Parts: sequence; C-alpha cells; structure tokens
Amino acid sequence: MASVISTKGRHALKIMLALSEREGWVPLTDIAERQGVSRKNLEQVVSLLVRAGFVEGQRGKGGGYRLTREPEEYTLGSIIRVAQRGSLAPVECLDCGCGELCPRADDCSTLPLWTELGRLISGFLDSKTLADLLVQPSPA
Repeated sequence: MASVISTKGRHALKIMLALSEREGWVPLTDIAERQGVSRKNLEQVVSLLVRAGFVEGQRGKGGGYRLTREPEEYTLGSIIRVAQRGSLAPVECLDCGCGELCPRADDCSTLPLWTELGRLISGFLDSKTLADLLVQPSPA
C-alpha cells in the first residue's frame, strides 16, 4: 500500500514552507538545493500549486515563485490534496475519486476503520496551517 502522503504531497509542503519563510520571489533552484530535491521533481509539483492559485510565478532574472496569500490561509490538507489530486485516503479502496466504494464494500469488515482513519487524517491536516509549521522548532 502506498503511504497516505505521497512524495508529491511532501514536496508541496516543502515548497510552500520555503516560500513562506522568505519574502519576494524565490527561485525554484534555491528551494531544490536547500531541500536536497531535484528541480525537475519540484517543477511538477509547483505547476500544480500554480494551477490551484496557491503560488504565482515570474520568469526571468529576479523571478521565481511566491505565495498568493498569507501562510495562515493555507491548510496543510488543502496543499497536500492539490499535489495528490484530491485525495488523502488511507487505502486505495477509498481513493477511486469517483464517489463510489470498492465493489466489496458491503462485505468489508475493515471499511469502517479505514473510513474513520481517513476522516481523522483529513481533520488533523485541515486543522493545521502553513503558519503552524513556521512556529515549530526544527528537529535537532
């Protein structure tokens, strides 16, 4: 089973956090170097963030990316959902994106567990903002 938070979801949080820590336009190359992630991987994620209106980009010298709103206006859940194309489902059978459950849902004794876990994960991530990450101490 894949993890609930994909690599794209984690990269989206890293990009948004890096942009919230600095003023002005931040080159993606700077973020890639600071995070130890390839620029190519970050380009895929930042394009999703731009399409969602979470960040804006400027080309050319002195360009880069910046947030379109204040850090407290972004929930962590919304950022991750943009990068993961809408889902925080803990298991694949809840992640079809079609509004329907697995064909075996009526006979699945674990479905209530996964459904409740999905609500808890979403509730937790939707209760935290990007600003909350700014005030946390860095791990030693």
